[in-house]
Amino acid sequence: MRHRFHALCPYFAMFPESFVEKWVARLTGPGDAVLDPFCGRGTAPFQSLLMGRQAIGNDINPVAYCVAKAKTNAPSLSQAKRRLTILEREYVPREWDTERRRLPEFFSYAYSGETLRQIVYLRSRLRWRDSDTDCMIAAVTLGALHGESTSPSYLSNQMPRTISTKPAYSIRYWLDRELKAPERNAFRLLERLLSFRYVSERPEGRALVLNQDMRELPRHANDFPRPIRFAITSPPYFDTTSYEEDQWLRLWFLGNPPRPTYRLVSRDDRHENRMRYWQLIGDMWRSLASILDSRAHIVIRLAVRNMLPDQIADALEASAVVARRPTTLLSREVSLIKGRQTRAFRPGSQGITTEVDCHFLMA
Repeated sequence: MRHRFHALCPYFAMFPESFVEKWVARLTGPGDAVLDPFCGRGTAPFQSLLMGRQAIGNDINPVAYCVAKAKTNAPSLSQAKRRLTILEREYVPREWDTERRRLPEFFSYAYSGETLRQIVYLRSRLRWRDSDTDCMIAAVTLGALHGESTSPSYLSNQMPRTISTKPAYSIRYWLDRELKAPERNAFRLLERLLSFRYVSERPEGRALVLNQDMRELPRHANDFPRPIRFAITSPPYFDTTSYEEDQWLRLWFLGNPPRPTYRLVSRDDRHENRMRYWQLIGDMWRSLASILDSRAHIVIRLAVRNMLPDQIADALEASAVVARRPTTLLSREVSLIKGRQTRAFRPGSQGITTEVDCHFLMA
């Protein structure tokens, strides 16, 4: 059975755990360290733990960091439920009504009044950066924050599970269809979701998960397990999506403003200038070269709008020269993107149809 932590929080543009499993099994052994500098919701570090490896993950997006850390440093189910019980016991609805009313119009259409009071309370009380238990509760909340209103697993009016639609669009959509937010008790819903996720046992190990620009990783190299001879990652795709914009509601829950923001979290969110994009990829190579030990394998999954897979592989190989370590492209594999998620938020767009997996050896 697939581990239920894998789907802890629906997330756009993530690679499947089968991709990680194949390469980790092929290129590492038990106890080896696996690094992912763009770890997203933590698929690579979590799958590596399940396979008995040490794991290091990093992402600049707080949503990704929260979810990845929750999966790879999970408290026990009893700890999570005990904390949730304490939070519910200390919740006084009237104390959170003023803060609820201060929020923009979107929130009054997105959630019922009592549900929104509970969400605002949890947003204020959860110390998700400092506590593994609070991090798990926050991550489960992120996964339930928006989705199909007919499903009892989500708190919001009708929305996609993977992205947060824009406020003005959402309000028009709900009013045109006369949709109202469901009455949901956040504490009961989270308790049920925790029980569902923990049907799968936690992995024995713990991962080191960081929330920073990947360019800063070399500064923490002394804290990493050694040696590191394998990295697997998928950098942001060129001109495809803006994680900060698409995850604005989840980012709000973690402390951001109550509206979509742009380049507040990351200067590299959705590059539209091709030269600057390849500069980002070059910076990735520099960071990897500073961290990885000799004869390290690197697997990169990438897609670039208006570039053929062979062109992408050649560009990746050429950009590795900035690492100043001999780096050889050993293989390339092309795969079709299933589902074409791009169309979900860009109607009529051709989007990206293929990805290329490149396997490198760095001397």
